[in-house]
Amino acid sequence: MSKAEKLSHRELELLEALRRLGGSARSAELAKVLEVSEETVRRTIKSLSKQTLVQRVHGGAYLAGPDTADSFFRRISEHPEEKKQIATAALAHIGDGMTVFLDVGSTTAYVAKELRDRAGLTVVTNSIGVAQTLANHNGNHVHFLGGEIQSNERGTFGHVAEQQVRAFALDMAVLSVDGFSAKHGALYNSATEAQLAAVVSGVADQVMIALAHQKFDETAAHRGPLPEHLDLVVTDDVPPRKHRKALEDWSIKLVVAPG
Repeated sequence: MSKAEKLSHRELELLEALRRLGGSARSAELAKVLEVSEETVRRTIKSLSKQTLVQRVHGGAYLAGPDTADSFFRRISEHPEEKKQIATAALAHIGDGMTVFLDVGSTTAYVAKELRDRAGLTVVTNSIGVAQTLANHNGNHVHFLGGEIQSNERGTFGHVAEQQVRAFALDMAVLSVDGFSAKHGALYNSATEAQLAAVVSGVADQVMIALAHQKFDETAAHRGPLPEHLDLVVTDDVPPRKHRKALEDWSIKLVVAPG
C-alpha cells in the first residue's frame, strides 16, 4: 500500500492545500483554507511529518523534498523583533485608500500584517502570504500577480508578473532586499526577483525599501531598482557611515524605527 493510500481525508486535504499555496503555508493560512481550527491543522501536520510528507517549522509547514520553501520560513523567523519595528514604522507612510505593492520578502510579510489597520487599500502583490493576509479585510481589493510560482519564495515571478504590474498606478511599493550596497543600492540573490523589483519601481510614485540593519552587511549578485528610483529606506538601526553617505547622495530618506 502506498503512502497516499494510508492517508486520511484530512491529511490529503492539507497536502493539496499546501500544493495550491505554493508548497508551504502558515498554520493560520491552512486553517482558513480548510475551514478548520488551527489545532486541527497542527495535529494533521504532526501526523504528516511523521510520515515524512511535510516538514514542520514554527508556525507552519512545507512539503518535504528538494527545493521546498524552508528558506522563506527560515528568513521570516530571523530577527522578528526588528522586523516588527520596521513594519510599524513603515505603516506611517501608507494611508487608507492607497494603491500599494508588496513583494515576497519576510520583512514585507510583517508590513502586510500591520496594514490590516488600514482600510480601502488596493493591494498588488506577487506574494501568496500577503494576498491571504489582506484579502477580504477592511474593504481591501487584492490583486495577485500571475507568473511562475517559485515555492521557495512563496510567490510569482517572470514576464507575466512584470507585464501585469505595469497596468497599475502604484502610490507606494514596499520592497525587500537580500543586501544593500553603498555602491549599487538594492541587491538580490535572484535575477527574476531583481527584475520584478526594477519594473515595480518604474510604476510607483514612491518606493520604500524595508530591511533589517543586518542587510547592510550583506551582498548579492543582482542589482535591483536604481538608487535614483528609491525614495526611502526603513530599517531598525542606524546603518554604517558609508551607507548613510550613499543614501544622502542619492536623496533617499532614511527612517530608523524606534527600538
